[in-house]
Amino acid sequence: MLDANIKAQLKAYLEKLVHPIELVASLDDSPKSGEMRELLTDIASLSGQVSLREDGNYPRRPSFGIARQGQAPRIHFAGLPMGHEFTSLILALLQTGGHPPKLEADVIEQIKSLEGKFSFETFISLSCHNCPDVVQALNTMAVLNPGFEAVMIDGALFQQEVEARQIMGVPAVYLNGELFGQGRMSAEEILAKLDIGASAREAAKLGQKEAFDVLVIGGGPAGAAAAIYAARKGIRTGVVAERFGGQVLDTLGIENFISVKETEGPKLAQALEQHVREYPVDIINLQQATRLVPGEPGENGGLTQVHLASGAVLKSKTVILVTGARWREMNVPGEAEYRTKGVAYCPHCDGPLFKGKRVAVIGGGNSGVEAAIDLAGVVAQVTLLEFGSELRADAILQKKLYSLPNVTVIKEAQTTEVNGDGQKVTGLTYLDRSSNERHQIELEGIFVQIGLLPNTDWLKGCVELSRQGEIVVDARGQTSVPGVFAAGDCTTVPYKQIIIAMGEGAKASLSAFDHLIRTSAPA
Repeated sequence: MLDANIKAQLKAYLEKLVHPIELVASLDDSPKSGEMRELLTDIASLSGQVSLREDGNYPRRPSFGIARQGQAPRIHFAGLPMGHEFTSLILALLQTGGHPPKLEADVIEQIKSLEGKFSFETFISLSCHNCPDVVQALNTMAVLNPGFEAVMIDGALFQQEVEARQIMGVPAVYLNGELFGQGRMSAEEILAKLDIGASAREAAKLGQKEAFDVLVIGGGPAGAAAAIYAARKGIRTGVVAERFGGQVLDTLGIENFISVKETEGPKLAQALEQHVREYPVDIINLQQATRLVPGEPGENGGLTQVHLASGAVLKSKTVILVTGARWREMNVPGEAEYRTKGVAYCPHCDGPLFKGKRVAVIGGGNSGVEAAIDLAGVVAQVTLLEFGSELRADAILQKKLYSLPNVTVIKEAQTTEVNGDGQKVTGLTYLDRSSNERHQIELEGIFVQIGLLPNTDWLKGCVELSRQGEIVVDARGQTSVPGVFAAGDCTTVPYKQIIIAMGEGAKASLSAFDHLIRTSAPA
């Protein structure tokens, strides 16, 4: 199951085990059970601290649990945790064996203090790059708190269960049998939903913070660069982020980040956060900015205020807006109603759930054509709908697309409605813009790939925005408000690329510092 190189690496990891652990397998006579037995046997052979039993009675088969010797398993894997989930397996082994998790001390204490029984089920696909974060967070909670139990369920392997629960998007998380959430979630985000009083306590703490010299709003590549450049100037720097990493977390393959031949979005996001944490930057995560109040001379010391959804208010001498962008929606009837019930935005994550089914891809740019190509290898039929008269994707991608036998391309097609039966998508309606006729397509899934929208709605009436909602900036990153700068995908700077966002973030930070030294002495 595991090749020699992976075995050597895993053996080195298992040397970090502090306590002996036990693998408890619940198998049957299926081929997947045979693969699981082979995987677990390989793992057990690499360390004297790991033993294997095959007398498990977990209801899902094949599956296995991981437990400290003498205890019942609280972490389970229903399916082979390979692909993106292999890291989840390694961390579960190490943390069960006593290796400390990489969480802040206050988060660990908050997990340990939660009372009650929390049985989590996380449905995943092995090609999903968002799923491991959720699996790993819940596994860590199960290690730290005996009231927690967590199971990773491979949706492709347990297809009947997926269909019975009508799961059409991953990760899909259930708590005690009820839907808890969908999409990427960190341990802190899960805690915020479980510990109701945490938000109020955090808001009270944030309200007591001293004013910043530079406050960065956004934790993507532009935000990370801005924070590092500010902190290196020795000034008081803070970062407010809904989720550190931003949209990079939803990016699978990155092959154009100069000096890094190939990486994945979550890995880059992790590296960005680690780099920022090398400096004395106050990272305020899981907080959403809702209002910006520019500083006025003689009022509040001329400080700009940033109001958060939690009720907290932060103050700063300068502010850098790096709020990024989000997936553009079709804004047609049925889209919101059937989101995660057949309407999806990530083909890599959710594609495997539509194996053997019919899907549509909306959008003929690079992202849409790439999505159609990827999905064609999984689903029965792909219909790509392009609003214009020609596809906009690169020629090499179009050539590949047209070579696929199970792909149909419809041009000059305007999607007007998502159709469903009240529980799931059953099709869509589109307008043929050349004939003005309406047509319906029967299908089970719709993947929307029509570009991005800047996250600037909360700034309307405060800073100047373009017709497209982008923050208008000059060559220095200055907005229409003195002392407020902006960078990245939320601005009018052309070409929405990671490397450009980083450069613009650094520029905005240097401009903010220049503003500080020209208007007041840094704190």
